[in-house]
Amino acid sequence: MQIVDWQTLLDKGNYSTTDEYRHVRRDVIDAMKHTVWPEEADTFTIYPESGKKTGHGNGVKPIKLGFTSYLENHGWTLEKRFGKGKTKGSHPGAFDCHYRFPNSDVLPFAVEWETGNISSSHRAINRMALGILEGRLSGGLLMVPSEKLARYLTDRVGNSPELQPYIPLWRHWENLAASCYLGIVTFEQDAESIDVPRIPKGTDGRARV
Repeated sequence: MQIVDWQTLLDKGNYSTTDEYRHVRRDVIDAMKHTVWPEEADTFTIYPESGKKTGHGNGVKPIKLGFTSYLENHGWTLEKRFGKGKTKGSHPGAFDCHYRFPNSDVLPFAVEWETGNISSSHRAINRMALGILEGRLSGGLLMVPSEKLARYLTDRVGNSPELQPYIPLWRHWENLAASCYLGIVTFEQDAESIDVPRIPKGTDGRARV
């Protein structure tokens, strides 16, 4: 799998120049490179079939599990859940991937991987922003498929083009914290071929670790 775009929404306090950010960026890039299909391949090749019809297209969760399993093997915690927030009724929920920086006073970093529809993409951004606002996170990334990849996945999965109109709004969230980072990473397949199997829906992922 390859990263085709990395958009910064917020970069307060020159967060992107820190060793912590460089560590996150390296892990995310490496995890994406090691997310492959079919199993034991060196790259990610998708079966080019539209997911608009029932039973067609490719699953989403197996791709996520390939990515997250790599991060877990490199010190990240999966499905990290916090308690109630500082605001009555607030609850950031569980983050797909959570990294606590060793020997550092910088708050943890979260990565959310999009497997649902566009509304879940908005919830993921809001969840990370709330985590930053409440002093639980120093930053977060939302991982979303490109339009080129989304057409072959479960229909209406959240994707980069549908998020673009809201980026000007998110960039105005300047008062979340004195130092923080929030971004969107877009990924897509390395190749397409009818000679590879479809990615199953809702089964184990594949990652070359």
